[in-house]
Amino acid sequence: MATDQYNRNLHYLRISLTDRCNFRCVYCMPEHMIFRPRSELMDDEEVLFFVRLFVSLGFDKFRLTGGEPTVRPNLVGLVKDIVNTSGVKSLSMTTNGVIMKKLAHPLAEAGLQRVNISLDTLDPKKFEMLTRRDSFEEVWGGIMAAEEAGLKPIKLNIVVVLGHNDDEVVDLARLTREHAWHIRFIEMMPFGGATDFQRNQVVTAKDVHERIKEAFGPLEAVNGGKLDGEARLYRLPGGIGHVGFISSVTQPFCASCTRARLTADGRLRLCLLHEDEVDLLTPVRQGVSEPEIRQLAREALWRKPWGHGLAEGTVPLNRVMSEIGG
Repeated sequence: MATDQYNRNLHYLRISLTDRCNFRCVYCMPEHMIFRPRSELMDDEEVLFFVRLFVSLGFDKFRLTGGEPTVRPNLVGLVKDIVNTSGVKSLSMTTNGVIMKKLAHPLAEAGLQRVNISLDTLDPKKFEMLTRRDSFEEVWGGIMAAEEAGLKPIKLNIVVVLGHNDDEVVDLARLTREHAWHIRFIEMMPFGGATDFQRNQVVTAKDVHERIKEAFGPLEAVNGGKLDGEARLYRLPGGIGHVGFISSVTQPFCASCTRARLTADGRLRLCLLHEDEVDLLTPVRQGVSEPEIRQLAREALWRKPWGHGLAEGTVPLNRVMSEIGG
């Protein structure tokens, strides 16, 4: 298994399939985003090459991200090929859900196990304001289709934005009384060109927790309050699902981080909130041998940083979120 300089066992790779997205969320990218030429992005065979390469390094958990991964051609076929790769134990996907009504069952049949779906609001008008798209009903239908297809547990990701959707956290948490979903409240992180907005509109996980507790009473900690991935999980009184808090800014979970990211243009990114990247795709296209590329990846993973530098004012500016893969 690959380890870093802090003796963390790294086994979880998030692979961005595209930098393209059919939304334009205000905290993620500008309205008129310029995407990379497709020729600069990994094709299917290159994605599968890297899956096999990272399996050989001890990685067994994979997540497909974007941009929006469902806009990639041949997604279902690619999922099937990844699932059938020896050593892959877990394959999930993060999506905005807008095409999931069409894709949920084919993806489940191909072997996809779980999905995280972004849903920042239950108000269609706010949804349009936040995403710059009028697609709330399509996303809600996609959530239902994903659950029906067995892509469970359904995890809904909510980036809480001051003055935009922070007044809905109670209503969103209430969903866990009716659905066995994970409602995950995420602190907004500063990235790329929208950092002023991201810094000024942040709502802390502690504040969200307090608002929910005021509405429902004390929350029951799940797993003794230990992290489940990046989230601390709780249950509302009478709830059948979980409420999660991801406090990447105010209470980072760097000590337990076991992940790395592969961008759609084939860069190994060692930390979401650091600019340090290693180009793996160019050597592949230049015909460098697999053992040499494996060693390049291993050396990069070794120097994975301990954590981000937000507290010291260090903000990653080289990519917006859609260009990294979340």
